[in-house]
Amino acid sequence: MTPDPVPQPEQYEVFVRLFVTNEGRLRGFLRTLLRDWHDVDEVMQETSLIAWRKFSQFDVDTNFMAWAAAIARFEALKHLRKQSRDRLVFNDQILDLLAEESLDKVDTLEHHRSALGKCLEKLDARQKELLQLAYQPGVKFHEVAEQAGKSAQAFYKTIQRMRATLLDCAEKQMQKEAQV
Repeated sequence: MTPDPVPQPEQYEVFVRLFVTNEGRLRGFLRTLLRDWHDVDEVMQETSLIAWRKFSQFDVDTNFMAWAAAIARFEALKHLRKQSRDRLVFNDQILDLLAEESLDKVDTLEHHRSALGKCLEKLDARQKELLQLAYQPGVKFHEVAEQAGKSAQAFYKTIQRMRATLLDCAEKQMQKEAQV
């Protein structure tokens, strides 16, 4: 089997434009085939990689969505076959029960978020900045501490104190709202 030809750099822009234009529809298509968004994300990632590798075979005068959906379909089927061999796959009744239970907790979580949001608004600009630095994706705590002009230990303690203060504030806010 010969490997797929590697797309040329000038094809990159065409691919990205077509892929981004169709990404929402492609995700929607995968959602009809897969049970949860995590699976959709996983298969979407694999689909995008395979579509890029095979893009040199695509005729730009044809329907990109149909072409990408065919790739996505095969990847979704491969993903489902892999899951069916996994002993941890739940049956439909268990999934329905889990969904019901999570729906019951949505209101409680929304109250928690609302209370926390009100407490976050009470922080000063420097405190908000420190929290944003600490909770960036892929953050390395010692680097953030250095940016903040603190030792890692001092920065960690500062963040822990702010978290405790926010938790206390949110609990009081929820109690206050429950009394109204």
